[in-house]
Amino acid sequence: MKLRNIFCAVIALLFLTPLAASAQKLKGKDQLVTISTPQGEIKLVLFDDTPKHKENFLKLAKEGFYDGTTFHRVMDGFMIQGGDPNSKDDNPNNDGSGNPGYTLPAEILPKYKHVRGAVAAARLGDQVNPMKESSGSQFYIVENHDGTPMLDEAYTVFGQVIDGLDVIDKIAEQPTNPRNRPLTDIKMKVTVESVKKKKIAKKYNYNYNTNMVGK
Repeated sequence: MKLRNIFCAVIALLFLTPLAASAQKLKGKDQLVTISTPQGEIKLVLFDDTPKHKENFLKLAKEGFYDGTTFHRVMDGFMIQGGDPNSKDDNPNNDGSGNPGYTLPAEILPKYKHVRGAVAAARLGDQVNPMKESSGSQFYIVENHDGTPMLDEAYTVFGQVIDGLDVIDKIAEQPTNPRNRPLTDIKMKVTVESVKKKKIAKKYNYNYNTNMVGK
């Protein structure tokens, strides 16, 4: 009888665990961001508790600021970086030095790690930027499948890719020059769509509680 009770308890746990994981009590809508590239689409969501970075990215995206910019720095096994308005011009040598004319105060939260697909703000080094202020537009996406923990708590992580991780891999694998600039421009177009959180969680297996896909 005891063995039967234990067996029933284990079976009950197997059925209850997925339900508990999916019970996120989601209300309202979120902004689903799509970055379209020649290699495919990358979809991401931005975190509510990094409000300055989320608001700024969405504002620029809706204004079309990012359209025509490129992923100007890609490093296979590390990350891909883009969002520089200079990458729209004909001078490849100034890519990486552009901005919209302002920086953002750091919103570095220890709970957000540089996991695969993490979206973070690029910035100048500590020597000239001790407050770790973020670029007003440049961002990078972690491509390393094991993450890049050496960057944790040094840069503001403000979003997570929920679909298109394979596209990030394809971009990172593109041939580059010695400055890690792709030999062929990888231009992007960024769109924003208001979608119910429940739909995002279900369609992309995204957990708003953990900010992870499939966990």
